[in-house]
Amino acid sequence: MRMTLQTRHLGADGPELSAIGLGCMSASWAYHLGERDDDESVRVFERALELGVTHLDTASMYGPEHNERLVGRAIRGGREGVTVASKAGLIVEDAMRRIVHRDGRPETLRRLCEGSLSRLGLETIDLYYLHRVDPDVPVEESFGGLSELVAEGKIRRLGISECTLDELGRAHAVHPVSALQSELSLWTRDPLENGTLDWCAEHGAAFVAFGVLGRGFLTGALPEGTTFPPNDFRCGNPRFTPEAMHANMRLVDGVARVAARRGATPAQVLIAWVLGLADHVLAIPGTKRRAYLEDDVGGDGLELDAADRAELERLPEPVGARYA
Repeated sequence: MRMTLQTRHLGADGPELSAIGLGCMSASWAYHLGERDDDESVRVFERALELGVTHLDTASMYGPEHNERLVGRAIRGGREGVTVASKAGLIVEDAMRRIVHRDGRPETLRRLCEGSLSRLGLETIDLYYLHRVDPDVPVEESFGGLSELVAEGKIRRLGISECTLDELGRAHAVHPVSALQSELSLWTRDPLENGTLDWCAEHGAAFVAFGVLGRGFLTGALPEGTTFPPNDFRCGNPRFTPEAMHANMRLVDGVARVAARRGATPAQVLIAWVLGLADHVLAIPGTKRRAYLEDDVGGDGLELDAADRAELERLPEPVGARYA
């Protein structure tokens, strides 16, 4: 029997879905690529649904294509009340080295969408994002192509990921943006400063936050001295060099202090901080392990008081850029 979690709307006129969703990426992309266990990943996705998660997020590039097939196995042709989101616009050239390029041409987006439908086993995708804006294709052209797929009934709502404020407005002028997906966490607060979080509130769009746990680091799960295999995204990331990890332990310690005081886990505090920013914010922490999933969801409804939030927001800026 499915449990009930707190819900928020997917945009001003969208459906209600769990405020805590599941980012499915790590089962197929970015982290510990040599440790895939497809059957276990499907069980994690199914367990998320049992726990009341009604928002699963995937993308055609994760794997590539592998992740959508896993989600398709978990939902088996669709689950009532479950929102499935996917993305298109990034093409994988070398999966093990994570080399990708952007392709926002309408014909490419159509091909990727039709492939996503097949892999997910769906007739319509609830939310489909332009994964990244292609600098060689005007965002109006990309969004125009996606809007045709909406008109054809292949997509219900459109989103866009990791774009500028200008690109967001230009896309919205072509077709309503139901959701913006961007990284947002205690060590990545860019949307609070670049206007995109406020834009979503003003235009009736949801803000879907990924990376809310700092790619695992802010939870304390990655102690100093942790090393990463060459095919792990964090291996070459500036925030995960030994020197940066040492300096960034100040953030880990600060989150742990608040968690101990509140009788919660660091992951739950991190998610609560993000959700507490505004009512139109949704969080999609990612994991491929059931224990981490249950920890994340176990913080549903946790509210931090003003003193907690102020203490967290006084933590220092991270050492290291977000990407290399």
